[in-house]
Amino acid sequence: MVVEANKPASDDALALEFVQFSVESGVLRFGEFKTKAGRLSPYFFNAGLFDDGAKLGRLASFYARRIQASGLEFDMIFGPAYKGIPLAAAVAIELARLGVNKPFAYNRKEAKDHGEGGSLVGAPLKGRVLIIDDVMSAGTAARESIALIKAAGATPHAVAIALDRQEMATETTADGVRDVPYSAVQYVRGQLGLQVCAIAQLSDLLHYLQQQVGGEMTEHRDRVQAYRNRYGVA
Repeated sequence: MVVEANKPASDDALALEFVQFSVESGVLRFGEFKTKAGRLSPYFFNAGLFDDGAKLGRLASFYARRIQASGLEFDMIFGPAYKGIPLAAAVAIELARLGVNKPFAYNRKEAKDHGEGGSLVGAPLKGRVLIIDDVMSAGTAARESIALIKAAGATPHAVAIALDRQEMATETTADGVRDVPYSAVQYVRGQLGLQVCAIAQLSDLLHYLQQQVGGEMTEHRDRVQAYRNRYGVA
């Protein structure tokens, strides 16, 4: 039985530590940022800015600790191109350091027609596969990974992400783009049947901001809270 990975924010020291690390690393920024859904978000999380060995190694440690705490059982790791590739490799290394040695694989965007050929690299996909990615915006990347994994004869089992934005996803209709009453994470769990393990959630970010006294952090907190009130889901 899998233990719920995302505890209430007030009890989740790992999540708060991760949020602080992300802010200090400049990966989690505050301001005004346009999302893929066209919303103006008061914060932006860019895992591509974990861009040196020390930061990537520490990020992998957060993933590995959250995965172990979640109780997830899996047979191998998969990193979807492109951001998922270094994440999967780093997490595989960190888990091995902690005594959990798992094979990993990743995909190319363009299949090779020479050498070993194909679009998959690394260990053969088999058994229960844990997908490593940074965030979920609409579940599109997860669906692509699921198709690749199933085509190889393996079982897409779970996804580990750095941050769950806990906001409504969108869908495109004949009348345009509209909000839906569930998040990308909830969609992947409920509709695609995968478990999702997140290092931190938007509620953890809010809790972190509530702990900061005075200054611009108060303004950031109010703006993030207003955004959550408008677009948030549980």
